[in-house]
Amino acid sequence: MSTAGKRRKPGRSEQRATPSTSAKVRSTHGGLRKTLIPGIPSAPTLIGATALLLAAAGAVTVSAPDSGSRLASGNVQRLSGQASVLSGASSISSNSSLSGRARAVSRDSQREALQDAADEDLQAAAEKQAKERNAALAALAASAEKQASLIAKNAWQTPVAPGAYHLTSRFGDCSTLWSHCHTGLDFAAPSGTPVHAVTGGTVSQTGYAGAYGNQTIVTLEDGTEMWYCHQTTIGVSPGQKIRAGEVIGTVGSTGNTTGPHLHLEVRPGAGDPVDPFAALVAHGIQP
Repeated sequence: MSTAGKRRKPGRSEQRATPSTSAKVRSTHGGLRKTLIPGIPSAPTLIGATALLLAAAGAVTVSAPDSGSRLASGNVQRLSGQASVLSGASSISSNSSLSGRARAVSRDSQREALQDAADEDLQAAAEKQAKERNAALAALAASAEKQASLIAKNAWQTPVAPGAYHLTSRFGDCSTLWSHCHTGLDFAAPSGTPVHAVTGGTVSQTGYAGAYGNQTIVTLEDGTEMWYCHQTTIGVSPGQKIRAGEVIGTVGSTGNTTGPHLHLEVRPGAGDPVDPFAALVAHGIQP
């Protein structure tokens, strides 16, 4: 076997030299890691620390809003879930209660509308009735006023003022002084005493009438004739409308008389005379 082919075992000197060489290499590598200035970290250390700081800052910067958004979204989701749970749990009951309340409100509104309509109808009916009543009262008042006017117009009174006369001959008295029984009622009074219309009417005739002397005949609305006889003067004319109490002449003694007086006759329907005393009493006058 050749020397080149055999592996030679190292001697002791070589075995000792090997550790010193590797130690020299380690001391040389170790010398590269030493800093130039004591107390200041080496460049690789600073770079690594800086990188770690930047990474941490980025993680904080990125994760902070992200975590906040996750928290917010989580809260929203939880609230939404709770709301959905609540709404889902009460949707049927709330919808039914709402519809029930809506129906109740609708019924109340209908009742109120019907009540309002009824009240309006009652008020309209009351107003209409009040108007009709007022119109009826106004018509009644007008009729009453007209009737009062007619009553006042047709009211009877004595032809000579009370206290200014006294009665002498009455209806139906018979005497040799007359050719037949007395047909009227005599109101004795001084000559010139005013003669008043017993009631309203129209003067149908005036003038001298023989035994009746100066005479005025007034026709009433019902056709009754009132004869005023023996007047000294006549103060009205035929066709003239007169009212009750109006002066139509004066007391006298013209014609067939024994003294000044007013002879009054009442002839219904222009026919035969009736008792003037009874006619006055029938119309509320006590001669």
